[in-house]
Amino acid sequence: MAKRLIPCLNRVLVEKIIPPSKTNAGILLPEKTAKLNSGKVVAVGPGIHDRNGKLIPAGVKEGDTVLLPEYGGSEVKLGDKEFHLYRDEDILGTLHD
Repeated sequence: MAKRLIPCLNRVLVEKIIPPSKTNAGILLPEKTAKLNSGKVVAVGPGIHDRNGKLIPAGVKEGDTVLLPEYGGSEVKLGDKEFHLYRDEDILGTLHD
């Protein structure tokens, strides 16, 4: 049975995107060319309440591709997959085509 994690407050569950280590033609790529630290948002918490009690939702939504900080986040293992939990404010931005 697969477990599903619903983040609390303003936390975001992210599955990191692992860049390819070689091209379709079989050419090996050095690690530095694929340095972009990004991930796909898997789940988002409901948000946090401000001082007046108003709910402030997270700035990202499920399915977004986000730019992650080099360090931080909490590693979470669910089944055989590895995820990372970040606070909404720690995510650097969203990536668009």
